[in-house]
Amino acid sequence: MPEHSEQVRRNFDAFMRQLPELLTTHRGKFALMHDAIIIEFFDTAGDSYRAGQKLYQDQNFSIQEVTDKSVDLGFFTHALSERPI
Repeated sequence: MPEHSEQVRRNFDAFMRQLPELLTTHRGKFALMHDAIIIEFFDTAGDSYRAGQKLYQDQNFSIQEVTDKSVDLGFFTHALSERPI
């Protein structure tokens, strides 16, 4: 299993390749990603994060907002915190 930073990089790369299509189908949603695969879309970053915590207890997942604007989701984008949302 790749280390967390590698997982985030792979997820981001896969997300960016799919972004043009996702903008037409899931704009404004938050994608929960694992192993460079979009697992599910959620209405909020918090909902996506909570689902990721339940599915991946090792915290090895990432979240990306489907938007054409540059958005920094803080620890959702870069690393996951141990504190609850």
